[in-house]
Amino acid sequence: MKLGVNLDHVATVRQARYRCCRKVPARAEPVMLEALRAAEKAGAHGITLHLREDRRHVQDDDVWMVRRRGRLPFNLEMALHPEIVRIALKVGPEEVCLVPERRQEVTTEGGLDVAGMASALPAAIERFHRKKIRVSLFVAPDPRQLRASAAAGADCVELHTGAFAGAASASARKREARRLVEGARLAHSLGLQVNAGHGLSYDNVKWMRRVPHLDTLNIGHTIVSRAILAGLEQAVREMLRLMR
Repeated sequence: MKLGVNLDHVATVRQARYRCCRKVPARAEPVMLEALRAAEKAGAHGITLHLREDRRHVQDDDVWMVRRRGRLPFNLEMALHPEIVRIALKVGPEEVCLVPERRQEVTTEGGLDVAGMASALPAAIERFHRKKIRVSLFVAPDPRQLRASAAAGADCVELHTGAFAGAASASARKREARRLVEGARLAHSLGLQVNAGHGLSYDNVKWMRRVPHLDTLNIGHTIVSRAILAGLEQAVREMLRLMR
């Protein structure tokens, strides 16, 4: 099983100060390039960024920086929006993950309704394939959506683990874990690579070892959160040393 590190929330912290800038300074903190290098050095297998239509965190320059200076496979999360599609085709990441996107949500909260997009998805997927870009679809572990993903020509699915991560009881978590297991088996039988992500944390990620055929877990928020706390003491000590 591989780890794709999502760096969106490094940009979230940065944009808390620079959200009014039309162009973010290259050394605006936290510096995205430094976060990229840290993930690479730590042994990550890939890097994920979500370029949203509203640019609430990741900016276009971040995407180009990771493409040009990154050493790992690049997965670009995106909605099927014409502007973002054009950017993705120019950037040429190894993989795009198509997700639903709503302005009012804090982060992507639901899986893609692939079955309801049967008329639009195949042509879009073919455009990416012509550029040698693999296509993943972010879906709930639902048989209808998984079969529709295979029929649309996707290379892989990213199973939405949000219901599992947000389960309010042990029995609910076991039920959602079973759905993930069954979804992974079906997706694999349909010839789809199986990835997973959303809401995974240091507390619940061990459950993912029970899910068969998993290739990659894409995880971001919990890693960035741990990084802030795990490194804060050292950062304060360094500042005090400089002040003295």
